[in-house]
Amino acid sequence: MLVQSIIVLGAICLLAVMSLRANTRFRHEERLPMQWWLNGSVNWTAPRGAALALTPILATFSLGASVAMSWFLKPRPGQEGMELPVISFVALVFLAAHGFHLWMIGKTLKK
Repeated sequence: MLVQSIIVLGAICLLAVMSLRANTRFRHEERLPMQWWLNGSVNWTAPRGAALALTPILATFSLGASVAMSWFLKPRPGQEGMELPVISFVALVFLAAHGFHLWMIGKTLKK
């Protein structure tokens, strides 16, 4: 149980660091892109702080709920020991998605 908590805290810290670094990098932008069409045009933007905080906040709630469920709910037969791989995978997905979003923002703003 402790390992899942450490993984979640590490992922949340990494997401926060990624957002803080991006905030410095995009400090001259008031709004940042949040969604794109397939052709690369921006659908909508959000204020810089909200755009950079969305993924870490969403990850905090999602991963926190996952860890809480691993503490309080009994796994179904055959699923024992799957908590760590599942929480690790979800944390990696959040890190990859946030990295991709920041990469897309940078790519869009360079144009």
